[in-house]
Amino acid sequence: MKPEKQPVPTLCQMETAVANLWDVRRHIIVPNISWGMKLHECDLFILTKANYALEIEIKRTKADLKKDAEKQHAHQSERIKELWFAIPERLKNCLEFIPAHAGVILVKKRRIKSLQPAYRAVRYRLPVPNKAAKKLSEQEVSNVKRLGCMRIWSLKATIINLQQELQELKAEKNRQEVT
Repeated sequence: MKPEKQPVPTLCQMETAVANLWDVRRHIIVPNISWGMKLHECDLFILTKANYALEIEIKRTKADLKKDAEKQHAHQSERIKELWFAIPERLKNCLEFIPAHAGVILVKKRRIKSLQPAYRAVRYRLPVPNKAAKKLSEQEVSNVKRLGCMRIWSLKATIINLQQELQELKAEKNRQEVT
């Protein structure tokens, strides 16, 4: 009997699981930062209370991991204190594609039904901290906060668009049932 194939979590499910792991009440966590911070793009950028930056790379497939391993910058930056890779649990046998200095987060499907999100993240391997990393300046911290706030409004616009699409689909279904 073949083992049951694990579903691949969506990007949003992985982001949410990782954000919950770091606790959004204790850290500033912003998705997709690059242009405002003079960095390569970070899938998730975490600002600690001590004003250090952590980078989370989210990879959903083995192909994503292989492609990332070819990048020139190798996720090295004096602005990043810790580099983490978040991967679905089913990819834990693909660690050779993840830099040795990077921590690894496994995103696992919850086994029980609850009001909690469907996925949770666990630290699988700790990173080697970048001793050359510098704290962000107050201006950089302010910029991270600004970028995070900007994300709110684009996400709200997405929610509004999805709600409208849902209403239109329901209206269309009702019209079809009447005829």
